[in-house]
Amino acid sequence: MGTKVLAEEKDSVVIKFVGDSGDGMQLAGTLFSDTAAVLGNDLFTFPDYPAEIRAPHNTLAGVSGFQVQIGKEKIFFSGDLCDVLVAMNPASLKTNLKWVKPGGTIILDADAFNEKAFEKSGYQSNPLEDGSLSSYRVIPAPVSSLTRNSIAHCKVNTKTADRSRNMFALGIVTYLFSQELATTFKFLDRKFENNPTVKEINKLVLSAGYNFAETIEAIGPTYKVPGARLKKGTYRNISGNVATAWGLLAASERSGRPLFLGSYPITPATEILMELTANKALRARVFQAEDEIAGICSAIGASFSGSLGVTTTSGPGLSLKSEAIGLAAMTELPLVIVNVQRAGPSTGMPTKSEQSDLLQALYGRNGECPVIVMSASTPANCFYYAYEAAKLSLEHMTPVILLTDGYLGNGSELFRIPAVSDLPEINPPLARPGDPDYKPYRRDPETLARQWAIPGTEGLRHRIGGLEKTDIYGAVSTDPLNHQHMVKIREEKVMRVAAKLPLQKIHGDATGELLVVSWGGTEGSIKTAIRELQKQGKKIGHAHFNHIMPLPANTESILESYRKVVVCELNNGQFVKYLRSEFPRISYMQYNKIQGLPFFTDELMEKFTQLMEEPGHDN
Repeated sequence: MGTKVLAEEKDSVVIKFVGDSGDGMQLAGTLFSDTAAVLGNDLFTFPDYPAEIRAPHNTLAGVSGFQVQIGKEKIFFSGDLCDVLVAMNPASLKTNLKWVKPGGTIILDADAFNEKAFEKSGYQSNPLEDGSLSSYRVIPAPVSSLTRNSIAHCKVNTKTADRSRNMFALGIVTYLFSQELATTFKFLDRKFENNPTVKEINKLVLSAGYNFAETIEAIGPTYKVPGARLKKGTYRNISGNVATAWGLLAASERSGRPLFLGSYPITPATEILMELTANKALRARVFQAEDEIAGICSAIGASFSGSLGVTTTSGPGLSLKSEAIGLAAMTELPLVIVNVQRAGPSTGMPTKSEQSDLLQALYGRNGECPVIVMSASTPANCFYYAYEAAKLSLEHMTPVILLTDGYLGNGSELFRIPAVSDLPEINPPLARPGDPDYKPYRRDPETLARQWAIPGTEGLRHRIGGLEKTDIYGAVSTDPLNHQHMVKIREEKVMRVAAKLPLQKIHGDATGELLVVSWGGTEGSIKTAIRELQKQGKKIGHAHFNHIMPLPANTESILESYRKVVVCELNNGQFVKYLRSEFPRISYMQYNKIQGLPFFTDELMEKFTQLMEEPGHDN
């Protein structure tokens, strides 16, 4: 039996679980993350799904992963290179070895490393024997055989036993990071409450993995990440999609408007539909439509009848919804469109994240049709930006597009659950029953929003639709001057929202050598890189935008405050095109990545240092 040594403390660690799509890597990673959260660590996760459905076993195309960074301080993203990689077969090792730090730990299922698997994954020799892993600390554990042995008395078949291999690997990692099995047992009790046999098998295998790690010398040193100093409150580990659903539910409660979601399932947005379906007790009504167009049109119908109308989608679905978004803008009804972006165009890489749809969100409709566009930037703040999107849509009577992405929607972090009563009030401009002065397009002098007359309310009958209407009275009109007037009003109504928005913040010095501009799900990795450079004395600042149409009122003055401006995006340069059109006097540089992967801290630091040192591009 190995001798237990004192665990080495770490400020933060990155762990990645990888294997075939049926190996349960998402479950293993989630259980590890949830246990870390209970023990007080801050965290940020990112599931990495394969693009192919049921790819052949042991092939590169079928590799599925789950990465988590845990720490004793605030964690802003899922991490760059891994401290620990758990690889369940040769294919998962081959595709992920480049993401392991030199000297990092690799835990392998040695039973899966055989000639047939080498052939499928493209290995010419056994990596456990050819020296290619010599720069890493390798723990080749016979995971498959020990898993089967640990539950042999349960009389389960080999296929069922092998499905539990992920728990054996999790047991090793649980020991490696000085976690207790009891916490993970509680999660298993809840997850498999209705299947006691599966629950018992998973507990047995988890314990077997933990005991294996405890009794072998090869495991080496263990680690411990102290708990983070978090603000007092109730926390949970939450994904961006679930947080989005909760934010919409909170907006429904605070506004007094029932929530209606009309959506068609699409990767990676479907989880929002699923979460709202599970919360019908909170006045959520969910309609799974036959297609994207039916989804948004049903939401517009619900909005007409007095509900908070919502539709969710990804890039291809947003394309199909474009005409109906124009209908919502023309009728001046509240509507929230959530777009969880993925790599495109067309079907693209549906399980990979990309900031692919900004220009579509800004301009992708016929006619003059501005709508409010905003973006979340962390899984947890998806809650707050979904809430704000609903508030702006309801109070200003106009569609709002909320952009998240696969990295945010599928990723998770710790979320401090707020009291709904502490959230900002939402006051829809409801028309009063029997109001003798009611006119369908009479507007609030400050916001230009028209009143919302709920059908069936006495004395408030009126028409709405896709044809142009006269201002104030709402009669169908083709008058040229009225059309121009209404186009200008609908645009001004959106632009006046800027007065309600918080001023854009800069993280760092108010002036300096380089301003890094970003938006959406890139915030965490960019913020981490900039903080490291600021520690080195670099005069660098960071402006991360969540409000895009309209932009915050002080945007131009911020852009003018630095000698150089670089716009970082996971696309080919969409936000920078928009900024150039809005503020053409600024000289912009770009840094773009279009690989279905997030930015890495090291590549950002290298690029920012290079830009600060080279001549030219000054404002």
